[in-house]
Amino acid sequence: MKSFSDTIAAISTATGDAGISIVRVSGPESFSIADRIFRCDGDKPSMRPGGTFVHGFVRTSKQGGKADADEVILLIYRAPGSYTKEDVIELQGHGGRECARRILRAVLEAGARPAEPGEFTRRAFLNGRIDLLQAEAVADLICAKSDRAASAAIDQLEGSLSVSFSAIYSDLIDAAGSLESSLDFSEDDLPVSLFDNAQTKIESARKALKELLSTWEEGHLLREGALVVISGKPNVGKSTLLNSLLGTNRAIVTEEPGTTRDTIEEQLVLDGVPLRIVDTAGIRESANTAEREGIQRAQDLIRRADLNLLMYDCSVKVDPAEKDYISKMDPRKIIIILNKTDLGEAISPSDLNGYYVIPASLINGNGVQEIKNAIAEKLGTRNFGQPHATISERHRHVILEVLSKLDDTTRVLLSKRDDLLVPAISSLRETIENLGSITGKSYDKSLLDNIFGRFCIGK
Repeated sequence: MKSFSDTIAAISTATGDAGISIVRVSGPESFSIADRIFRCDGDKPSMRPGGTFVHGFVRTSKQGGKADADEVILLIYRAPGSYTKEDVIELQGHGGRECARRILRAVLEAGARPAEPGEFTRRAFLNGRIDLLQAEAVADLICAKSDRAASAAIDQLEGSLSVSFSAIYSDLIDAAGSLESSLDFSEDDLPVSLFDNAQTKIESARKALKELLSTWEEGHLLREGALVVISGKPNVGKSTLLNSLLGTNRAIVTEEPGTTRDTIEEQLVLDGVPLRIVDTAGIRESANTAEREGIQRAQDLIRRADLNLLMYDCSVKVDPAEKDYISKMDPRKIIIILNKTDLGEAISPSDLNGYYVIPASLINGNGVQEIKNAIAEKLGTRNFGQPHATISERHRHVILEVLSKLDDTTRVLLSKRDDLLVPAISSLRETIENLGSITGKSYDKSLLDNIFGRFCIGK
């Protein structure tokens, strides 16, 4: 990342037709740049107070002089009262790709440089406006695929996770302090309370970390969406099920086997959780190259799926090979749908003991709601309660490492071996530093590059 002495600029609105477009500028030269490119009545932008806005025109260089690029509203934010805690201006012009480009071009010509992905939020973090958890919440909010996901991101942005991790961090700091104080005493004079306090604080931290760890599954579903694959032989009703779940004719449905030769993926929100519903090619032996590739993709998706909706034609008996195929699947990740009950019931739920089985006649609309209920039950979405902040995969990885280290420290304390006390204190200090990487109390450039590199430019 380039120097904070630079003034950065970027378009902060999505491309395409819109009512307005916003170009954001942040850094020490923001106001002088505004003075150079902005034409208005009255005082120049640099002479105006923060928290004000003014109507005018952005001027850009043209052959032989200057010309107006767009009519805009200029907003003024003086440090530290801005998103980045730096001097910031925002130029709100007419929506659309070309209007925004014309404004940005004028700003860059006046001395700003293009912002890198996530650089505005990165500056907000490095300037102490938000911590790393809140910065990640900004990205989660932008990428939220459901109202519940957005609410969880807002809760995290407002600091609920930050408060939890701060309390855990403080407990471990206290524990380390107590253990380090014990080194000042001889073995005979060592106060028992120091060890007791350390053990109490470590146990409190372990309990709180495990509670946070339990939110990972919900966080994974909200951020990534659950991968739900519809699989089965050709012509069992897979595409009909996709259309029924979506409430629209997304997939082509014919009586000819092999109609679907590639995967078809659509989004569906169920109980506030985004689902990636994928209709796959019918699994069978095929001489067709394109169909074989579709079948291979289907099998890859089934292996990765959070949930597999395995469909059967209820009017045809299950052969031994199919029963063997089912027996190799994890019952926790499969729902078996016996479709076409209107044509007869050669298969009954009792033939598939140990699996969640739903009879259906999708062509008649029967069983769709039962399938939705089963998906919610299998994914556990109805146990989530009110929307709340949840940990991410990055947080989960750190927490598991911290818990393992705390277990080691606890074993040393319980052993009461003085020769292991100094290494245990050193290990605890490393553990605290590792935990600090979650909120940004400790970090390195690669961590920030990884987090903010996933942001869009302009945020």
